[in-house]
Amino acid sequence: MGIKVYNSLTRKKEDFVPTAEGRVLMYVCGPTVYALSHIGHARSAVSFDVIYKYLKYKGFKVKYARNYTDVDDKIINRANEEGVGAKDLAERYIKAFDEDMEALRVELPDIRPKATETIGRIIEVTEGLIKRGYAYELDGDVYYSVRLKKDYGKLSGKNIDELESGARVGVDERKKDPLDFALWKSSKPGEPSWDSPWGKGRPGWHIECSAMCMEWLGETIDIHGGGKDLIFPHHENEIAQSEAATGKTPYAKYWLHNGFVNIEREKMSKSLGNILNIRDVLKDHTSEAVRLFLLSSHYRSPIDYSKDSLKDAEAAMDRFYKTVQRIGAEYPDALKIEFCVPCIEDRFQPIFEAMDDDFNTAEVIGIIFKEVNRANRIMDEAKASGKPSGLVDLSCIIFVFREAGKFLGLFTRNPEEYFSEKNSRAALPPEEIERLIKERNDARKNKDFKKSDEIRDGLLQKGIVLEDSPKGTTWSVKG
Repeated sequence: MGIKVYNSLTRKKEDFVPTAEGRVLMYVCGPTVYALSHIGHARSAVSFDVIYKYLKYKGFKVKYARNYTDVDDKIINRANEEGVGAKDLAERYIKAFDEDMEALRVELPDIRPKATETIGRIIEVTEGLIKRGYAYELDGDVYYSVRLKKDYGKLSGKNIDELESGARVGVDERKKDPLDFALWKSSKPGEPSWDSPWGKGRPGWHIECSAMCMEWLGETIDIHGGGKDLIFPHHENEIAQSEAATGKTPYAKYWLHNGFVNIEREKMSKSLGNILNIRDVLKDHTSEAVRLFLLSSHYRSPIDYSKDSLKDAEAAMDRFYKTVQRIGAEYPDALKIEFCVPCIEDRFQPIFEAMDDDFNTAEVIGIIFKEVNRANRIMDEAKASGKPSGLVDLSCIIFVFREAGKFLGLFTRNPEEYFSEKNSRAALPPEEIERLIKERNDARKNKDFKKSDEIRDGLLQKGIVLEDSPKGTTWSVKG
């Protein structure tokens, strides 16, 4: 059974059949780099990171490009506000975005083009559109004639006669039609600019992605991805100008769009003041808990961020790694497994089926935590019976964790590494916590249980949880 994907262009699930057998060309719209990246950027990046990893896991040779929009009105306006150059501002936030992606364990795409490094191709495509009659020049600006593309609206489902000029479609009385959008903008004083056949200027937003995609992947690709907010006008305009420029259809065979991230059931927006930066989330939660939260809903579905939802994700990751830790302590040989054919042929099939059905990570994660529960049940029953049993089963469970982790970007670390990251956010220095644990242990030896409880409760108020066992006292940060 092959992979099926939901294609936004046809509005249905389809068999995934790349244009060239065994090879996938994938382009995903990246950030406009004028501010720190938010949790919505993380949703898109993590979703397509899993898709990229899974396609490679299934044996496809994938060429994946995700761009940076590094010249744009927002970048110019922010740079002017800060009194810095637009290039310097963009580079600062490219670096910050890359750091955030590394923190979230997002694999680097094969190609990360910048709009400013693709100006030659942008001019070439724009010239071609003018020659083919799809674009026109006005006093140094170049516009695309929307109504000349007879199937305009095929991605978004919008009727061209009902459209009004809206987001990112500037109102300009000189245009032949209010819906026509800018391919090239004449430069204003103090703005970044490049020489062109129409004078000094800079590219419009939509043409940048078409040119970068053509430059690095070709005139037709297999997968084009991004957030649902990009369907109109950005992706609609991208299709129109790309197909008009090359005469080839489809520009992209499959269009995949991830759902929005809502904040406490409200749409995330600047007007509501609820933009949640990735860095702020990672101050309070482990990277793996954030990634688990983002993948616990199907990538096409909206997802609601709340403090409780992240606490639940962190508690789930704690439970997972404590289970692996327990297996390592009670059944160390179970961790030595390298490959298990029966596990792939039997136990892993539900995971394949979920991922092959439009990359359903939510279902996969549900399966993983059923295996976590099963592992603990096996160990509990063995302990209760006094008969060590279940090694083969536990080995298979560990194998399932490791294999799924290869494309989920989860469940692959040593428990010590995970808890070390979590504990690094402690309100007290580790050496101070260890000192208080020693003081508490001394109090317990002296039967001063009042002092012992006071130390424990004081640490708990600071988010430090103590766990006593025959091997001693350990601590962790409360999720």
